[in-house]
Formats: sequence, structure tokens, C-alpha cells
Amino acid sequence: MLAFIRKYSKGESVGHNPRPALHHPTLETVLVTAVLHALSDETRLSIVRTLHAEPDGRACGTFPVNVAPSTLSHHFKVLREAGLIRQEDRGTQRWTMLRVREVDARFPGFLDAVIAATEVASVRF
Repeated sequence: MLAFIRKYSKGESVGHNPRPALHHPTLETVLVTAVLHALSDETRLSIVRTLHAEPDGRACGTFPVNVAPSTLSHHFKVLREAGLIRQEDRGTQRWTMLRVREVDARFPGFLDAVIAATEVASVRF
């Protein structure tokens, strides 16, 4: 309570809760098993496919997935910690981009192979 009073008396914004900074690992520290795990979920794979088709990224709430916002946040966290995506705040929106160049430098041809394999699988079924 005392901290609240101090903030209020200094004229600081009391009700504003800024988003915490996001951790984006360097790809040199990411293991291929973490990337494979991140891509083992159909929702996360759908996010990666969507981002692969949109190099400029996409606002977080606009992905064509049918999950709760909290679940979507979890999927973004898994992808981010695996080094596959980068997220940044742009005004009131959080944008998500696929780290294509960085992933290709660490795992050459991996993303293209995954995307091609999932496109073949979706045509087959």
C-alpha cells in the first residue's frame, strides 16, 4: 500500500501495466530438439506457416487459429523460446515475425523443408 501512495503522490501512472520485455534467444543457443518440439503442435505449425507466407509479420490477434487468447500466448512463448519468432510492440499491438534468415543460418533449409512437408501433408489428407 505504501508503494501505491508513493507512486500516486509523485504523479506517476498508477493503473498502467506495461507489457514485460520479451526474451528472444540467440539462435546459436537454440537446440534443434527445441525447434522440433515447438513445431510438433499443429497450432504452432499453423502459426509458422502463416508467418512464412507473410514476411512482414502479423498482429498477434489476427492469426487464423481457433484457441483462447491465453493459449495463443503460450504457443507464441514456445515458438519464441525456440528461436522461431520475434515479437515486438507496435503501438497497441504486438507483432510477430518469423526469424527466417536467422533460422536458415543456424539450420540451413530446415524451415523450407518443414513448410514443404506440411503443404504436401495437407494436400494428401
